Amino acid sequence: MRSKIIAAACGSILTLGAFTLVPSAAAAVGPDVGAQQQDEAHQRFNGLSQDLRGRLAGHWFDSAAGKLTVAVPDEQAARQARAEGINAVVVRRSAADLEKLLGDVKKLIGDGVPGVYSWGVDVRDNQVDVTVNTTRKTEATERFLEKVRALGDGVHVSETRSQQRQQAGTVQAGSPWWPGSETNCSIGFAATDANGGKHFLTAGHCTNDANQAAYGQSGQQNRIGTSNVGGSRSVNAREGDMGVVAVTEAGWNLSAAVNTWGQPAITVTGSAEAMVGDRVCHSGNTSKWQCGEVKYTNKAVDYGGGLVIEGLTWTTACSKGGDSGGAWLLGDKAVGLHDGGPSQCVQNPTDDADLSIFQPVNEALRKWNLTLVTGGSGDTAAPSVPGNARSTGTTASSVSLAWDASTDNVGVTGYEVLNGSTVATTVTGTSATVTGLNADTAYTFFVRAVDAAGNQSKLSAEVNARTSPGNTGGRTFTNGTDYPIRDFQVAISAVRSTATGSAENPVTVKVDATHTCLEDLNVTLVAPSGRWYALMRTPGGGYSCHPFPAGKTFTVVPSAGETASGTWTLRIGDNGPGDTGVLSSWSLTV
Repeated sequence: MRSKIIAAACGSILTLGAFTLVPSAAAAVGPDVGAQQQDEAHQRFNGLSQDLRGRLAGHWFDSAAGKLTVAVPDEQAARQARAEGINAVVVRRSAADLEKLLGDVKKLIGDGVPGVYSWGVDVRDNQVDVTVNTTRKTEATERFLEKVRALGDGVHVSETRSQQRQQAGTVQAGSPWWPGSETNCSIGFAATDANGGKHFLTAGHCTNDANQAAYGQSGQQNRIGTSNVGGSRSVNAREGDMGVVAVTEAGWNLSAAVNTWGQPAITVTGSAEAMVGDRVCHSGNTSKWQCGEVKYTNKAVDYGGGLVIEGLTWTTACSKGGDSGGAWLLGDKAVGLHDGGPSQCVQNPTDDADLSIFQPVNEALRKWNLTLVTGGSGDTAAPSVPGNARSTGTTASSVSLAWDASTDNVGVTGYEVLNGSTVATTVTGTSATVTGLNADTAYTFFVRAVDAAGNQSKLSAEVNARTSPGNTGGRTFTNGTDYPIRDFQVAISAVRSTATGSAENPVTVKVDATHTCLEDLNVTLVAPSGRWYALMRTPGGGYSCHPFPAGKTFTVVPSAGETASGTWTLRIGDNGPGDTGVLSSWSLTV
């Protein structure tokens, strides 16, 4: 038994929709004009004279002015910048001054200071920013703050009360993939090696386990290939958060198209480095397609438990758990792989604790000598409509479908199966099974084809199918799959109830798990209605750790009208560092 100090978290959601645009002056003149101005800013930066580039203290895209802006140490450099057609501001500190201040801050931080979770240069304010989560402050934090403030007004300290966490067919950017039996992550970008081998990039914290099977569907179905081959293709440390999955299974093709979740697909034409002020968008399996503005580049984050990552880009785009590893874009250029974010999706955040973070993609491409899969070849023909779409079988929780192959002037790379208006699964062949459905329920499905350039066919004829009634006799349901319980992540396990009528009062949940610190855990039951029922919450403050007891039983009174049938989900969030555990099985009596 040991004692720990940890702040109480506000839930057990961890961060790994509709199209959202962060308002700006550039947006007022239309997205096409704003994109053109942004592209021009990058071109002007790349074309700066070496003399001027060597004198910069920072640079960013000013969306209000629609121009590149640079920070320079004197008026002579400012006049030179303006002569080259860009905005310039004169600042007190040079790049060397800022680098020295940042080095001094890093020395004080060392291997970590309680509550200090980010540090880096803010080029627009010409200062070094340090951010502190006040709920985790200790005496060591106060001593650090006293020393860092003594460095002068070039270091700015911000305080928050929360912080970011790592969020945990055709290989298509933004679509989901499953590491073994764990919860899903998102695909970053397709890439090839020098020998033509197929791969995709994703987050390093999704690929920690060496030689782990990678799947395209939940429940260890539709294998794509192998993650972190040989144990040398994943990094989740100071160097960065990036990993590689080898695409080895027959029938899987690589695509340059990015899944934009209902918007027209974007074809990746190359890669770029994001600058402060850029409007960027990301695609992930949970928050879908989200856009925002880059606030910081090359900024470090401390996620706790000894996990410090440097060189990350911070943005105002919202994100959620399950987005991890997903694609970040600057227009049609690949710029990053999703790393982490807040515990909930925050639109237009004003607090740095609510920003989303990504790993620059070029670093990952260089590290493993990979070549990004790109399009932009001028292919604009859409594939033909899949013919003869039909149902080939049903169970209480699934519908199997088949259709005739589509044709395309270049080649069909996959098919999307839609449940109503939502993409339910993506496959490379001409059949699929949609799982996770409710018993004795009518559904309408459509199929559409996709080619390598991201062109989509029109929808097939609708397929109407009804799931079978299933077994309505018993009221206890069990999931016996092992799920690891890891620091600052959530183990998620679901059961499908076919019981009829209202849920029992109370609902009983029995959990078989091992964990070295019961007090670190938040345990939540999510009903088919989407209601969350807290079974256990981290107490906060000082406490002693005890092991998770065998066969721990919880009871909860359901809300009025809660039905028994449907998917019930157990979520176990680990909110403390230095512990391990496994959710081995759980049962629900409903």
